[in-house]
Amino acid sequence: MPFPIWRSRRTSLVPMLGLTALVASILLGAPSRSGADTAGSVRMSGTVLKTAGSVLKTAGSAVAAQSSAHVVFAAVSHSSSLREKIVADVSTKGGTETLTEGAEVLDVRATQTGAYIHGSSSGLTSLFGLTAAQAKTLGTKWEFWKPGTKQYANLKSDVTAKSLQSLFPKAKGTKVRTETGGGTSRYVLKWTSAATSTTPKLSNTLTISTDANLPVTETSTDAAGVKVTTTISKWGEPVVVHIPPLASTIASSKVTG
Repeated sequence: MPFPIWRSRRTSLVPMLGLTALVASILLGAPSRSGADTAGSVRMSGTVLKTAGSVLKTAGSAVAAQSSAHVVFAAVSHSSSLREKIVADVSTKGGTETLTEGAEVLDVRATQTGAYIHGSSSGLTSLFGLTAAQAKTLGTKWEFWKPGTKQYANLKSDVTAKSLQSLFPKAKGTKVRTETGGGTSRYVLKWTSAATSTTPKLSNTLTISTDANLPVTETSTDAAGVKVTTTISKWGEPVVVHIPPLASTIASSKVTG
């Protein structure tokens, strides 16, 4: 799945793994659901969902039926005081996303008519990959891409509700149980993700509401102490994307050539 440049860039949090890359591995890099089910029965509202595969299939259908969601990523490392946070409102037609890491800030907006990025000078260079000269050219304005361009497709897919399907792991190797507390019941799924050339081995936990069959939180950790927590809420609520005024935008061709 394509994703914006800044998703795969290394940051200073950990020497071999950028927090943005870890976030990308969770939201955008998770494998699709397939394979044999892990044994173990769970019960919801009188209906038995016998396996992790059953839970994942039901939750996948529930997510596909949603028009929008509010997503918050919080990434921390025990070895650094630096924190990374991404707040996104995604929908079937587009959405918004703001990434902060220390003083670095990057804003993304995408609609059916265009995609835009804006940020601090350091955010544009460190998080998005612009050169210092390009960031200076952009200044305080919004860089703009029209539909039909590769970067537009990348940015729009990043804030589209369909991307939330990548929260789900393969059924094979995933263990599931139920937990009850605070008057609610939820499925708890656990699995590990093998190390790749860009991410280390990860231990993952996903909680899914048994009432709505929708994801609530997901956490991923590595051996170095990096932890990313994803919280999903406000399912189906309206998402309003404010398009920057034309005078506040610059076509990408004038920024990057």
